[in-house]
Amino acid sequence: MLQSADPLKMLPAPDPSAAAHSARLLDHIRAEITAAGGAIPFSHFMDLALYAPDLGYYRAGTRKFGPDGDFITAPELSPLFSRCLARQCQQILEALNGGAILELGAGTGIMAADLLGELRTLDALPERYCILELSGELRERQHQTLGKRVPDLLERVIWLDTLPEAGFQGVILGNEVLDALPAERFRITAQGPRRLMVAWNGTGLEIIAGEEEPVVTGTIARIEAELGWRLPEGYTSEYVPRLKAWLAAIAEPLTAGALLFIDYGYPRTAYYHPERATGTLLCHYRHRVHDNPLLLLGLQDITASVDFSAVAEAGLAAGLEVAGYTAQNYFLFGCGLMELLAEEISSSPPLPKEGGEAGTYNLAHSIDYLEQARQVKLLTLPGEMGDRFQAIALIRNFNIPLCGFTFRNQLNRL
Repeated sequence: MLQSADPLKMLPAPDPSAAAHSARLLDHIRAEITAAGGAIPFSHFMDLALYAPDLGYYRAGTRKFGPDGDFITAPELSPLFSRCLARQCQQILEALNGGAILELGAGTGIMAADLLGELRTLDALPERYCILELSGELRERQHQTLGKRVPDLLERVIWLDTLPEAGFQGVILGNEVLDALPAERFRITAQGPRRLMVAWNGTGLEIIAGEEEPVVTGTIARIEAELGWRLPEGYTSEYVPRLKAWLAAIAEPLTAGALLFIDYGYPRTAYYHPERATGTLLCHYRHRVHDNPLLLLGLQDITASVDFSAVAEAGLAAGLEVAGYTAQNYFLFGCGLMELLAEEISSSPPLPKEGGEAGTYNLAHSIDYLEQARQVKLLTLPGEMGDRFQAIALIRNFNIPLCGFTFRNQLNRL
């Protein structure tokens, strides 16, 4: 993570068009600050930076995913991720005797395409594949990706502007969705917990501590009571005030099935560990990571790690059951990752070298094997995505153990 006092000097400069776009969003945020009397909560700032219509990072047309974007997600790293996820969906859909899949924010559409392709191979296609996507640019990219990779299944895909109506049965998927929910930032001061605000100082945006607020004081008191320790003075971190309402809305249409979220984060005791005294907030821009959310407005992603204990609590409050929680590597192992890798290797038999003996590996086969092994390592190794990313399943009217959590279910960590 970049810790420079001026990380902007270490980041690639935006082109003039992108810089102008960022300036327009800054003007919009300044107007919100002025209307609010001089400062807005950090959660409101993050909401504007990411979701302001036509200006926010996820509502504008900048390229976000992949080598030409700001970050790479697991589905883009390896199709094996989506194929494993398809195995989990297969189990749920078959137990329900059919149903649909709803993906919350489908990125480039690669996960949807690979997942549908694997479900076709398994003869377990959903009745429909719904995508809830706010970005028009991403919708177009998703349509192109699906049309290129699984053109015969494109008619099964439906793009939604709002959540489906009641009666939805099947699977609701959210891969790297929770981390983009607007987070409230707080700091423990000598006078007690204070919500951090974003203000305009005459030359630029700045983060300041707000006044005492009972809702913030009460929230931190509850967190400390559950932790069993007091957060020290100067400790800065985040929580998501709208998580319960958001999850309740997502879960409301579901009559039977599961919600599955995969994201980077921790259970609460690890989330608010003393070693994370500066919080978990990170910004992503052109594959660089830094911690200043006030830069490159509308051009960089702003995220906070997920408190999975809070997700579990929100699920219970919404009338769901918590069926499973585990690290991403254990989830993928439970869904048959190593078996899929073995199948991939065996399905591409080595070819003889020109003039060589039959059965010797050719260079292309060796490179393919090494690349797939590299991808699996990134998905599963501790220190990579393996333990930094977590999976949680919330269910309604569904009582079959989920395969993704059979390798190691870590509900006790929540």
